[in-house]
Amino acid sequence: MQTLSLVVLFTLSIVVSGYAQGDKPTPEEDQAEAARTAAGCGPSNAEFDVRTDNKQHPVSQPEPGKALVYFLHVETQDGGIINKGWVTSRVGIDGTWVGANHGKSYFFLSVDPGEHAACTDWQSSLKTYSRQSAAVSFRAEAGRVYYIRTTIMEITQLQRTPGMKLDVIDGAEGQLLISSSALSTAHPKK
Repeated sequence: MQTLSLVVLFTLSIVVSGYAQGDKPTPEEDQAEAARTAAGCGPSNAEFDVRTDNKQHPVSQPEPGKALVYFLHVETQDGGIINKGWVTSRVGIDGTWVGANHGKSYFFLSVDPGEHAACTDWQSSLKTYSRQSAAVSFRAEAGRVYYIRTTIMEITQLQRTPGMKLDVIDGAEGQLLISSSALSTAHPKK
């Protein structure tokens, strides 16, 4: 009986110590997270609930001393492999998640003037998709409006995994996308 108790205790201590080590990120994971933060992304474990409203298409003006940034999300046609409205993309600026889009949608927010790093990634429980991300740098000027588009790129014969692209687009293109996109409201999941 004493031998069994020692084996159970020994096994339990291995499991507990392994669990504790598993919670602590490795130096490589710390470096990867630091690189994602520098690219504009927020913490990898954050998730959003997103609601969209097709009836609203509000636009705004920059607040005094600020710039206004619209984040627009579009999905390309891919022969039915990705259904329209399926992808949720988190959006970050300067290492903090600021919202999310789902399907063809958009949201906007004010930012301080200066250099910014914007990031988007695919919020998914599937590892293949959750690794999809994109980033872009931009310089915001007070009183100006910027449009940043996330594009989910289609699956092709050569590329079996969809990709993501993030780019700053022309104001006329941004306004056109707003006219046919749903307003997105995102809240962190609890």
